[in-house]
Amino acid sequence: MKLITVGTVAFDRIETPFGKADKVVGGAATYISLAASFFTDGLGLVSVIGEDFPEDMLEMMRERGIDLNGLEVLPGRESFFWAGRYHYDMNTRDTLETRLNVLSDLDPRLPEPYAQATYLMLGNLDPVVQAKVLEQMKERPALVVMDTMNFWMDSALDKLKEVIASVDILAINDAEARQLSGEHSLVRAADKILTMGPKYLVVKKGEHGALLFGQGRVFFAPALPLEDIVDPTGAGDTFAGGFVGYLAHTQDHSFENLKRAIIVGSALASFCCERFGVQRLLEIGREDIDQRIQQFVDLVDFDIQLVGS
Repeated sequence: MKLITVGTVAFDRIETPFGKADKVVGGAATYISLAASFFTDGLGLVSVIGEDFPEDMLEMMRERGIDLNGLEVLPGRESFFWAGRYHYDMNTRDTLETRLNVLSDLDPRLPEPYAQATYLMLGNLDPVVQAKVLEQMKERPALVVMDTMNFWMDSALDKLKEVIASVDILAINDAEARQLSGEHSLVRAADKILTMGPKYLVVKKGEHGALLFGQGRVFFAPALPLEDIVDPTGAGDTFAGGFVGYLAHTQDHSFENLKRAIIVGSALASFCCERFGVQRLLEIGREDIDQRIQQFVDLVDFDIQLVGS
C-alpha cells in the first residue's frame, strides 16, 4: 500500500447562486482519494459509511484503484450528511445542517497493509481520530500530510497541536492559519506554525491560489480563472489529493517538487469546481489534467527586463 487517506465519505446537499444539488456524494476522503488516483496506485481509504451509501459509487472507486478494506459499513445506519449554502462570491458559505450519523462511531482500525503505507493523508477530522491512525502505523511514513479546520482549533486545540507536531506538511486555509498562529500576516503565521513541528505549510486561498512555506522559502501558485464555477465544495480536498498523489508518484519531497505538486493540486481543484460533488473528477482523464496544468504554466509565464539591467 503506497498511500492511505483517512477522512469522511459522505452525502452533501449544496445550494449556490447558480444551482442546487439535493444529495450528492462528497466527503474529504472521497475527493482526496479520487484526485490522488490519477497519479498513483496502491491507494487505501479509511472511513465509515452507512448502508445507504450507493454501491455503484463504491464500485467506481474500486475501478479507480482505491482499496476499500479500510471503509467500515455500519448496517442499518445512515452516512454522514452535510448541507450548505454558498454566497454570491462563492468564497463564503453557511452550514444549514450537519448529521454526523455513522461518523460519531468512527474508530479506525487499519488493515495490515495500510499500517505499512509509505504516504499518509490525514483528512479533516477530529484530531483524536487522526492520532489513532498515526499510532497504528508500523513505521513512520515517508511523508505525512494533514488537513484540519477552525472547528478543531476551537474545540480541541491541545490535541490538534499534538498531531500537528507529528506531521510533515500541514494544509489549511488562510483564515485557519491566522487563527492557529494568532498572526495576521501570513508570513509571520507560517513562521509560527512551522515552529509547531511541520516542515512545510500549505495555505489554501480558494480562488486566490495557494502558498507554500518551508526551508525559509515561499512559493505562490495562482488559481486558474474559470468561466463557470458551479460548486466549490471539495475543492480544497481535491487540491490535497492531487498534491499528495503527485508526491507519492514522484517520491520527491524537495521544495522544488512540492512547488510542482501545488500546481497539480490546483489543476485538479479547478476541475472539481465545474460540477456538483465529485462528478467532474469521474469525467476527466490524464490528458485533460495535462492540458489544465499547461494552462497554469501559461498563466504565469512571462519575461521581464529588470529596471537596473
